[in-house]
Amino acid sequence: MMRLDDQNADDIALKLAQIALEAGRVLREMECAVLEKRIKDDGSPTTAADLAAEQLILKRLNETWADIPVVAEETASTVLPDNLFFLVDPLDGTGDYINGTGEYSVNIALVRDHRPVAAVVSAPALGTVWIAGRTALVGKIPSAAGEDIAWSKVESRAAPEQGLVALVSRRHGDETTEACLSTLSIGTRRMTSSALKFCLIASGEADIYVRCGPTMEWDTAAGDHILCQAGGCVIGPGGSNLTYGHEDRGYLNGPFAALGDIALASRLALPVACDTTKPVAFGR
Repeated sequence: MMRLDDQNADDIALKLAQIALEAGRVLREMECAVLEKRIKDDGSPTTAADLAAEQLILKRLNETWADIPVVAEETASTVLPDNLFFLVDPLDGTGDYINGTGEYSVNIALVRDHRPVAAVVSAPALGTVWIAGRTALVGKIPSAAGEDIAWSKVESRAAPEQGLVALVSRRHGDETTEACLSTLSIGTRRMTSSALKFCLIASGEADIYVRCGPTMEWDTAAGDHILCQAGGCVIGPGGSNLTYGHEDRGYLNGPFAALGDIALASRLALPVACDTTKPVAFGR
């Protein structure tokens, strides 16, 4: 069992990547199977693949850090967090997984004092994995387990004066989000699902993602950390950082904006609260 005191954040992120890649292989193996879909209380779908990936992740995290609680979407969504805990979404983008778009991810974040300190977002079908401890990195998922990954640093880009690239949800557009974006010079709207939005901004492929509808902490924590370590930011109303571990509100996030250039923050006016009439599901 590894002691966190003996590891730096980059080492933790690398270990989380191994776990996420293993979960990703489970998802890929089950991707072509006929999976029975169940609708959860929040209106989002889940499948046997979600559960299988989560069970594997929980097992691996417990093998390595048995004393750290894990809050996970499918089977451990009511676990009480500690000062140090993991947030896990084993299959972010279940709808895309079911529909075969490939835009789904495995998200794992280690949270300390309400902010993520190490994270991984792996996109098994797209063959790409992002991690961050102190540094944000991206690599191609190897074709076989155990092969080394050639990591490269990722950095968000400075926002152009005109023609910003905004990432928008495939299924969750709303008037409030459009009102926020209307204050900016948006040139392109690109539809993308799941936590990949954070990672594309971190990689300099886009500039902004605004979400005014409800999302969950396990949807955002890993991508939040990767983007912040790449030079961007994720802000809530008033420009504050998102914080994690809010069991009292069922791990529900408020409105937020993911930005590649922090200079954009002053030009946004996020609503104070989400429109709770919208579905909670983030990557579906």
